[in-house]
Amino acid sequence: MTQNNPDGLLGWIERSGNKLPDPVFIFVYCILGVVGISVLTSFLGVSAEHPTALAADGTPQLIAAESLLSGDNIRRLLVSMPETFTRFHPLGYVLVVMLGAGVAERSGFFAAAMSGAMAKAPSFLLTPAVALIGMLGNLATDAAYVVLIPLAGVIFAAAGRHPIAGIAAAFAGVSGGFSANLSPGQLDALLFGITESAAQTLQPTWQTNMAGNAFFIIAMTFVFLPVIWYVTDKIVEPKLAPIVPGGGTSDQLMKDPSTALTPQEKKGLSQAGIAALGIVALWTFLTIGPGTPLIDETAEAQAQLSPLFRSLVAGFFILFLAVGWAYGKAVGTIKDHRDLVKMMSEAMADLGYYLVLAFAAAHFVALFNWSNLGLIFAINGAELLNSAALPDSLLLAFILLFCAFVNLFVGSASAKWALLAPVIVPMLMLVGISPEMSTAAYRVGDGATNIVTPLMPYFPLILIFCQRWQKEFGIGSLAATMLPYSALLLLSGLILTILWVVIGLPLGPGASVNFSL
Repeated sequence: MTQNNPDGLLGWIERSGNKLPDPVFIFVYCILGVVGISVLTSFLGVSAEHPTALAADGTPQLIAAESLLSGDNIRRLLVSMPETFTRFHPLGYVLVVMLGAGVAERSGFFAAAMSGAMAKAPSFLLTPAVALIGMLGNLATDAAYVVLIPLAGVIFAAAGRHPIAGIAAAFAGVSGGFSANLSPGQLDALLFGITESAAQTLQPTWQTNMAGNAFFIIAMTFVFLPVIWYVTDKIVEPKLAPIVPGGGTSDQLMKDPSTALTPQEKKGLSQAGIAALGIVALWTFLTIGPGTPLIDETAEAQAQLSPLFRSLVAGFFILFLAVGWAYGKAVGTIKDHRDLVKMMSEAMADLGYYLVLAFAAAHFVALFNWSNLGLIFAINGAELLNSAALPDSLLLAFILLFCAFVNLFVGSASAKWALLAPVIVPMLMLVGISPEMSTAAYRVGDGATNIVTPLMPYFPLILIFCQRWQKEFGIGSLAATMLPYSALLLLSGLILTILWVVIGLPLGPGASVNFSL
């Protein structure tokens, strides 16, 4: 497996992907394309009848394509530019959660928690422990990539197993299982922020529910876990070439953690655990009982928990902030409030590129909505799908596979969803599939092919981790190693999605598969 030639399909994907521009400029080119299409469709008089809205005379409201080069839209663009950016739905969610996550990461809490969890795993459970912690580590975003994955290689080596198998298992858990978890996190905030914007083009009152995929991602975790375990132990590790002594630089670049936490780190984790229990108790107090602020007793029964769900972004911010502060004070990484502010500032600095990307994405989404193209495409697409009479499960399967294919060329999960959601979400709403189900199908397709595309931002970093153990390990070697994971994760995720739709299970609290206008 380590001698695979990157020619063929892998070589073509690599060469084609390298020719793509930066995701920011992908949005710029998409904006130019939308502008051109809007001018043409407006000139041709392209329109569609709104499925629910009525005109003053009682007839269906006609939705006509609007030219983005009209005087009104040019003025709208220039005058509203600051608001277009600051009101971009994912922006606030991500920034708020990352303020807390930045403290938890930089205080050392995430690294210590993952190290401690892995250290206590029995040897025969090493692979599933790495995979599970990898999926749970997605709550830490970048920390899981830069801490857990190289650590997994060291721990596998210490256990007498192939270190690259450990790296592969961790990579499959962190990136292949990108959407699998036991708890909603900042990815849910990011994706559902985009989903909300897309759904509101059809139903302006639709509001995001950060826990809208909670049950689904928990199920994904328990489906993906045995898949990664089987592929690692039965397919990948037996085919890896033996490690040649002195063939890498792991000894110089990585320090063996010896799988043991220091007394100070244990104290820090204990303090962080107490802080986490305190935050959970606070949210429970704010939710239980009459008159509590996170329960809307005036709403219908199915909507009474809406304030609780919408508070989860703030909840995760406070949770990460509290555990990071508690851990940092115990181990000495946080000495006073200035250290706390510094960590939060550094977390925001790390989001510099995301802010640039969000600026471009926000204007693409806005211009797309102003043109009415998304709504027209959705209405006509829904009519086509209705005439095809495809089962919901088959329809979602096609969308899932399409998202997996697109992921080979566009690495950013938010960038892809910002491009696809304005069409996919309202289109599926019109055929009776909820925005939550659309989001669930997208995240299955998005995660499965993360681990085989060189365009994935962390792919080169994982390659470097492997080369610390085997210098000759190349791009083709890594892609070939991860391909069995990708194929089986995609297959198992596809089966899970189809079964979920057929059975009609709820995707999360207050989130169903079906939707009606």
